[in-house]
Amino acid sequence: MQLESPHILVTVFAFLLLLGTLVVVHELGHYWVGRWFGVKADKFSIGFGPQLWGRVDKRGTLWRIGALPLGGYVQFAGDMNPASQPDENWERLPEVERSHTFQSKALWKRALIVFAGPAVNFLLAILILSGFLWYYGQAVNPPVVQSVANGTAAASMGLQPGDRILAVNGVTVDSFPKLATEISIHPDERIPIRYQRDGEVRTDIAHIGVVEEVDRFGNKYRRGVLGLPIPPAEIREVGILEAPWLATKETADIVRLTIKTTGQIISGRRPVSELGGPLKIAKVSGEQFVLGFAAFLWLTAMISINLGFINLLPIPMLDGGHLLLYAIEAIRRRPATPIMQEWAFRAGFAFLVSFMLMVTFNDLASFGLFGK
Repeated sequence: MQLESPHILVTVFAFLLLLGTLVVVHELGHYWVGRWFGVKADKFSIGFGPQLWGRVDKRGTLWRIGALPLGGYVQFAGDMNPASQPDENWERLPEVERSHTFQSKALWKRALIVFAGPAVNFLLAILILSGFLWYYGQAVNPPVVQSVANGTAAASMGLQPGDRILAVNGVTVDSFPKLATEISIHPDERIPIRYQRDGEVRTDIAHIGVVEEVDRFGNKYRRGVLGLPIPPAEIREVGILEAPWLATKETADIVRLTIKTTGQIISGRRPVSELGGPLKIAKVSGEQFVLGFAAFLWLTAMISINLGFINLLPIPMLDGGHLLLYAIEAIRRRPATPIMQEWAFRAGFAFLVSFMLMVTFNDLASFGLFGK
C-alpha cells in the first residue's frame, strides 16, 4: 500500500532534527578534542548566517544558532581564515594567548582535531547499529541456494540448489542479506561469482538482472538482482560486548559500498542523477520519521556514516582537505605556501558550490519539477 508523503511541516521538522543532531555531533568532535589539547574555541555555531540565538559560556565560547540551518562550525582561537593560516595579527598575540590558538599546536594535534569531526560521525553510527544488533539480534542466513527460477541471472550462470555463494565480484559474503546488497549495486553488469558445489570451488560470470522497485511513498529505486529466493532467517542474540564489533564491521561495509558506488558514478556506470542533495535527504527524513522511531534512527546512522565519509574526501574546505594539506606539510617539513593554500581552498569552494547545484538540480528533477 502506497502512503501519502508527510506534511511539509513534518518533513522540515524531521530534516532539522536529523541534520541538527549530526552537525552538533560532528562539531562536538572538533570541539572536545580541541579543548583536550588546550585550544580555546571562540565560537560554536549550528547553522550559518545571522545569529538567531547566542550565549557566551564561562570559557568565552559563543554558542550560537544561525539562520541558515545547513551545517555548522567551530571557530578556534587563531582561525583567521578558512585555511587556518596564521597571519600578522596572530604573530602579535601575547605568548600566553597564542599558546591557546589552533595554529600553535603540533601538526599531529591539529590533524587529530580535524579528524575528530568525521570520527564521531562514524562512532555515532556504530553506537546506533550496536543498539539495533543488541535489541533485535543478528539474522543468520547462510547464502545457500534453495531454488533457482528460470530466466534469472542465477539460472543463466548455472547455479543449482545446494550451491553456497562464497564471493561476489571479489567480496566475501556470508549471509543472504550481504549477498543481496553486493548484487544490488551491479545492475545490468557482468561480474564474477565464486561458489562451492559438492566441495569444489567454482567461479562463473553472471549477468546481473535489473528491477525497479517503488517504496511505500512512491520513490523508485533501480537495483541489481541475481534471482534467488531468500529463505527465512534465524535470529541470533547478540551480546552487548559483541554488538560494537559487529556494528563496526557493518559500518566499514557501508563505507566500502559508498566508495564503490561513488566510483561507479565517476566512471559512468551509474547515472549522476542518483546523487541526492539536501532536498532529497529532507524528503526521506520526513518519510522515515512517520514510519517510526526505529526507521528514523536507522536513517540517522546511515546519514552519519555518509557525512563522515564525505568530510574525509581530500577536497579543500572539507576536513579531508585540511588533512591533505597537513600530509603535504609532514612530507615537505613545512606548510604549503599561503598562495597554494588560498588557491586550493578557492578551488574546493568552487567544486562544492558546483556539486551542491548539481545535486539540488537532481533533487528538483526527481520531484518532477522539470516534467519529462
